[in-house]
This record gives sequence, C-alpha cells and structure tokens, in this order.
Amino acid sequence: MPYTPILATLGYVFHPADGRVLLIHRNKRQDDPHLGKYNGLGGKMEPQEDPVTCMRREIEEESGLVATRMELRGTINWPGFGKNGESWFGFLFRVTGFSGTLRAESPEGVLAWHPVETVGSLPMWEGDCHFLPLVLPEKGPRFYGVMPYSGGKPVSWRYQVLESEASIAGG
Repeated sequence: MPYTPILATLGYVFHPADGRVLLIHRNKRQDDPHLGKYNGLGGKMEPQEDPVTCMRREIEEESGLVATRMELRGTINWPGFGKNGESWFGFLFRVTGFSGTLRAESPEGVLAWHPVETVGSLPMWEGDCHFLPLVLPEKGPRFYGVMPYSGGKPVSWRYQVLESEASIAGG
C-alpha cells in the first residue's frame, strides 16, 4: 500500500529586533487536537501548493504577517501523529523576514512573541523538544527526521544530516 501522509508546513517566525519567536497558543477551538499547546504557525498543504507557498499562506492566514525571508530547516515524517492515527509529513521553516502587522488574535488561538530560551518551558507536543533544538538556533544543519507516534506520544526520534548540506551550511 502506498504511503500517503498529510503534507504540512510548520514555521517559526523570528522578530528582527530581538530574536524572539512567534508562537500560537492553541486555545480557541475545543475540537482542536492541539488544544492547550503552543506551536509554530502552519498547516496542511493544498493540492496546488509547494511547501514555500503553503508556509507563506499559513503564516498570513494565522498572523496577518507576510513572510519575505525564510529557510527550510528540515523535514519530519510523523507516522501515526493524527488524532485518528493519520500520518503527517512536515516541512519546517525558520522565518526571519516579514512585512505587515501582527493580528491581535488568530482563529486558532492567541499569538505572542516569546524569548527563545523560554520556549521549552511552554506546554507543547512532547516530541517538539527533540526537533526544536535543530530549528530555533540561528545557525544549524538542514535535517531529515522521522518521529513515529502512538497514542498521542512519540515512540522514537531519529534524524540525519547530509554531509554535503552540512558543509554548505557551515556545519
């Protein structure tokens, strides 16, 4: 049987003045599988989109900001992540340039800037602590990971960095 995960983007927007990161506290919809958690911005890719177009659309829809500079930091395959066991495949971005004005509220939850060093203390998906150290720093390798989930929890985490990309990235 072919593997057909839900394709999605997940982006972390950094404030140019002080490096804080924009997170959404998913606290608006009772049916939200992310309810109560803090997360980057993003969502499902539409059929005619590439990952960059999807990331820009999701950031604008959720925050009102228009991404002008971003970097693909990595990909993660999340088998079994969905609320009904669906598999997800995500493209993770660092967004370091944007225009526009941040919305006061998003339909998904409250948006706020957070110091990077405090992100790990916020309620989030248990698996986020594994990949955020690869995404949040200004410099880092492009990684390709897999994090299987079962019963709403990660069961393992592994990733690789291609040596040729690491040397290009200065790693």
